[in-house]
Amino acid sequence: MSEKTTLTVNDMTCGHCVGTVRGALEQALPGTQVDIDLATKKVSFTGDKAKGEDAIREAGYTPEAA
Repeated sequence: MSEKTTLTVNDMTCGHCVGTVRGALEQALPGTQVDIDLATKKVSFTGDKAKGEDAIREAGYTPEAA
């Protein structure tokens, strides 16, 4: 089981953002488990933390330590 990473993505503001971030993570980390809470702007995923952060950045968002 991979370690779970939780990040805060403050510039994620709507359902479309959630879908974009989820898609980016699923593409970068096949088989990852992604949990996103828009209300708290928390994104959790399993797998390679650096790859996940890069995927969120490449999707146009700013991941920060939660």
